[in-house]
Amino acid sequence: MKAFFSESGPDEALTLSEATAALDRLIGEKNPRRVLILPPDVTRVHSLAGPLTAHLYARLKDSARVDIMPAVGSHLPMSRDERVSMFGDGIPDECYIHHDWRRDVVTLGTVPGSFVEEVSEGLIDYSIEAQVNRRFAEGGYDLILSLGQVVPHEVVGVANYSKNIFVGIGGSEMIHRTHFLGAVYGMERLMGRDHSPVRKVFDYAQRHFLSGMPLWYGLTVIGRRGGGNALCGFYLGQERDVFEAAVRKSQAENLTLLDSPPRTIVCWLDEEEYRSTWVGNKAVYRTRMAIADGGNLVIFAPGIRMLGEDPAIDPLLRKYGYTGRDNILRATRENDDLKTNLSAAAHLIHGSSDGRFTIRYAAPRLTRSEIENEARFAFIDWNEAMARYTPDRLTDGYNTLPGGEEVFFVSNPALGLWAYRERFEQA
Repeated sequence: MKAFFSESGPDEALTLSEATAALDRLIGEKNPRRVLILPPDVTRVHSLAGPLTAHLYARLKDSARVDIMPAVGSHLPMSRDERVSMFGDGIPDECYIHHDWRRDVVTLGTVPGSFVEEVSEGLIDYSIEAQVNRRFAEGGYDLILSLGQVVPHEVVGVANYSKNIFVGIGGSEMIHRTHFLGAVYGMERLMGRDHSPVRKVFDYAQRHFLSGMPLWYGLTVIGRRGGGNALCGFYLGQERDVFEAAVRKSQAENLTLLDSPPRTIVCWLDEEEYRSTWVGNKAVYRTRMAIADGGNLVIFAPGIRMLGEDPAIDPLLRKYGYTGRDNILRATRENDDLKTNLSAAAHLIHGSSDGRFTIRYAAPRLTRSEIENEARFAFIDWNEAMARYTPDRLTDGYNTLPGGEEVFFVSNPALGLWAYRERFEQA
């Protein structure tokens, strides 16, 4: 089977059956007996990888051994309730494999430091081991299906494709060093764009270390239609051209360029999707290029109850806080705990405004001290924020509050990238 592309028009949407039909054709041609499915976790619930995974299991369960390994990266393991919520209750628990990014990995090869130095324009010169889950590399699968959403991303530029392998089921060195590479290079230089330094590292590893794998990518692009989310593109194949087509569609669907920078942006973080600032700071990453200097970012986060998803990283976030790029780079040079956890350092850089605007968290499951003294964000009382901004009455985009204040509302920052046009073009 050759690569399959399906895209909607600007005012249309695809049906899920168009994607499942393409997957069925692939299965019919390959007739696999041992299959590994790599969907994202619940933090990418809008990707439609959940129903696609459920379809694949139903299609294959009578003819093949099916393993499902959520590409959690350094996130928490998916609970049973989260798996049922995302994938349905028709998949037995024993089909799921948890990826442990510190222990369950093997090294396929090394991306040389000379290459990293070249793509980073001399900013970084360390080598990076290409690590993946041991079962992925040694499990004897005759078909591996990596599923997920292509959308702007703060580390790699545009998410998915081989990132789902080298981060989603990758090891600690690849995760730490690529995250730090992106942060040092500058996320505003890469968000929403292909061919970032981090993407070039993944491309190198894909070419050199995955070429013989029975690996297929099933990529979705999710846009907005009629006030809701809709499937606007599905891309199935093994080569980079499927990703490049999805990137073009994502840039058309998920990149919002504004002619002037809003003074106040309000973001809502769904309680089921966002449980930590590690994930919830998408509200910062995805809007930072839009907001005006001296502006305010107000984040409603009813489900956030921790800073880091990983028990070893959470204390580092609380120790150093989101205190800005220069402070975190200095702390990384001077402290071994950050030197050995570079993804934590990168995340702290990503989640700071560098003093350019104020980040206010309304997070009722965190204490005021956690928000102000550990995360180093500004605190806003939940009830006060709800009364002032009434997020249940806001629509995506510009809104005028009863007192006359204009705010820009983002109902889910995971679904796109918002930027002031002039700033985006200059970056």
